[in-house]
Amino acid sequence: MRRILPLIMILSASALMAFFMGCSKKSEDKLAPPVPCDTVHVSYQNQVVPILQENCYPCHGSGSNAGSGGINLSTFVNLKVYADNGYLEGNVTHKPGYIGMPYGKPPLPACEMNTIAAWVHQGAINN
Repeated sequence: MRRILPLIMILSASALMAFFMGCSKKSEDKLAPPVPCDTVHVSYQNQVVPILQENCYPCHGSGSNAGSGGINLSTFVNLKVYADNGYLEGNVTHKPGYIGMPYGKPPLPACEMNTIAAWVHQGAINN
């Protein structure tokens, strides 16, 4: 019995270590269900503008000229021009022949790319 007790303690400790090492922050996204990407009825104000504020306005917003190429996307009227001529979707989704945006940074998450593309395909309306 004295030989079995230490063996049981070692096995128990090993099992606990394996359990806690397998559950980490890195695997947290696998535990939570993914947030759905709703692109059925995209709202300019509620969905597109927040994406632009976070990723585009630092270079292409009102009062920011650095690296913007003179492109200001901070108003609906200005953005609509680029939505209608295909540049917005082409650049944001990194289509061949377009300059991938945000420039010098990783592409937007797929849901954000799809949201902007869906908004353009739905007529790029100011809703």
